[in-house]
Amino acid sequence: MEIQINELVKIYGGETVVNVPSLTIKSGEIVGLVGNNGAGKTTLMRLMLDLIKADGGCVRSNGQKVCDDEHWKDYTGSFIDGRFLIDFYTPEEYFGFIADVYKISDTILRERLEQFDRFMNGEILGKRKLIRNFSEGNRQKIGIIGAMIIAPQVLILDEPFNYLDPSSQMIMASLLQTMNKQLGTTIVVSSHNLEFVNSVSTRILLMEKGKIMKDIPNQNNEAATQLNNYFMSGK
Repeated sequence: MEIQINELVKIYGGETVVNVPSLTIKSGEIVGLVGNNGAGKTTLMRLMLDLIKADGGCVRSNGQKVCDDEHWKDYTGSFIDGRFLIDFYTPEEYFGFIADVYKISDTILRERLEQFDRFMNGEILGKRKLIRNFSEGNRQKIGIIGAMIIAPQVLILDEPFNYLDPSSQMIMASLLQTMNKQLGTTIVVSSHNLEFVNSVSTRILLMEKGKIMKDIPNQNNEAATQLNNYFMSGK
């Protein structure tokens, strides 16, 4: 599924926090979104998901405006922050709720959850705990799994490597690449972790002050040098 952005603007308190004249994310790409704090990465993702209203322009998913048509929700998985979770559910109840919404059978749900066994590391299912009582790292995992068990054609994740230990970060990177390879999922992932975002992305967008400063193809991790030079020089 292709994502198209035209003349997209978001303003808060008189300050333009996103200003993207034109951007196309092609079907099957893994796009890494990087930048310093306040660059506008999360705001851009929220606009892609119609969580906030744009002050100008639009985002189209598979040709349809996300603000006018809700069909894109059927094939889009996302996790931006803990507010996406239902804290008074157990993980089993949360995953079951998502399965009900997306009409996923119990058998398929079990099969899909098995794909995340290494990622969960025996710390999530069967613990008889509410989501609010899990560590930040495991809450992060629950949210990511919830976004991925629908087998999305578009996946949008904000800082998925946050709160994860090194082993889980490596598994997370592998899960993204596997989903992209097996399902052709278009993935947009933001991260401050340049090493991991560089390792998984086929293309990297560098944002500063709401604008895309660099659009870098990333075959064979070629973007690493450009990113390091940019952040080391501070420009």
